[in-house]
Amino acid sequence: MVPYRVLIADDHPHARLAIRAILEEDSLFKIVGEAKHGREAIQLCERELPDILLIDIEMPIMDGLEATKLIKEKFPFIKVIILSVSDNVGDLFTAIQYGAQGYLLKNMDPDDWLQYLHSVVDGSSATTRDLAGKLLYQFRERDLQNTPEINSLTPREKEILLLVSDGLTNKQIAEQLFIAENTVKNHIKHLLGKLELENRVQLASYAVKYITN
Repeated sequence: MVPYRVLIADDHPHARLAIRAILEEDSLFKIVGEAKHGREAIQLCERELPDILLIDIEMPIMDGLEATKLIKEKFPFIKVIILSVSDNVGDLFTAIQYGAQGYLLKNMDPDDWLQYLHSVVDGSSATTRDLAGKLLYQFRERDLQNTPEINSLTPREKEILLLVSDGLTNKQIAEQLFIAENTVKNHIKHLLGKLELENRVQLASYAVKYITN
């Protein structure tokens, strides 16, 4: 299998070395560059077109969140994973809003890092139940009570919402429900429109708040 090309962006050299050491343990990943700040990360993305960008939040010149926003606007195919020493909900929410596929804490076990990155490149939802739960507070702040009542959803839509919150891909949902993958995609598209939400992260959070509780 051709390895996924990874770009690391962190202003601390020791952090970059630690990240490199983790990734070099797995042949699925190949490091193609390192950036010391957000602006340099953008420049390297333009030059290297990596598959994955691991980017720290707090960096000089341009922080990781702003760089993520600009990179996803220009290169939507690059999977961006935010790195941080804190699970600050506000940063997490902003990162997802800007198009990031995930959020990794620097103090996580290296095996958990690799497992998480595998789930991202395999097409699994970047949103686990824990991640969805962290977003609930922000959804309350964004007046989620205006979201349509849960009884407006069909049994099939509720079923798909629960599977999305479990982190299943469209293909996995299709296999579990014995329906076509395109049918799943259509259901999810319809759910996003009906619930006035923007992505799978928000769908998962909705499920956690209104269906699983």
